[in-house]
Amino acid sequence: MLKSIVLAAGKGTRLAQAGIDLPKAMRPALGKPLLGYVLDALPTGPEDTVIVVGYKREYITAAYPRYTFAVQEEQLGTGHAAMCALPRLGDYRGDVLICCGDMPLVRAETYAALVREHQARGAACTVLSGVSAQPLPFGRVLRDLNGDFDRIVEDRDCTPEERLCRELNAGIYVVNAEKMAPALSALRADNAQGEYYLTDLPRLLRDQGDPVGVCVRDMGEELIGVNTPEQLSQVEDILRRRLTSRE
Repeated sequence: MLKSIVLAAGKGTRLAQAGIDLPKAMRPALGKPLLGYVLDALPTGPEDTVIVVGYKREYITAAYPRYTFAVQEEQLGTGHAAMCALPRLGDYRGDVLICCGDMPLVRAETYAALVREHQARGAACTVLSGVSAQPLPFGRVLRDLNGDFDRIVEDRDCTPEERLCRELNAGIYVVNAEKMAPALSALRADNAQGEYYLTDLPRLLRDQGDPVGVCVRDMGEELIGVNTPEQLSQVEDILRRRLTSRE
């Protein structure tokens, strides 16, 4: 069994354009919201998917009325967003896929491969990492001397040596719900942004002795999220090319 949490509470300040006042996940790409592409690719349907909403949430709730929603009133980071979703899972104890509502290029087969690997290993958490030639400012997935997961370091916090690592954190995880709740409560916001980072969750689980795996995919352009008008234009070009190749 599987449930999903989609993080879609952001405003998207850098995407702000005159006359357009939408949550970032509702920005259209080829006439369809970014969030719509994500929901279509997920291995879970509306009954098993929680969307975390915040800024202008009425746009999302109106567009996707069959889904369950959790409200993140304050933007306190991705870890905080996952905390807000926990009550909506009730007493569910199975696996939870956590992803971002502004990454419309991730394919259904990528989500499926991550879930398969997580369940095959019986891990408490599995991190999706991608190798891409794109110069993306993503966190790096660092390994220990045995080649196992060690930690995720945000791009802005990387040393010059760590920045040479090309294994990028996709920001997509599968976590056992029973393990996730206490680990999220242990997150700390003692960083420059004052936010709770979901990237700290796998390390916390590893530190308490739970198995943490990494699913490595050659993701290429799938890793591109939308934070700027330039990225939105790039994503539209890729989506247009995908549509043309199917015709």
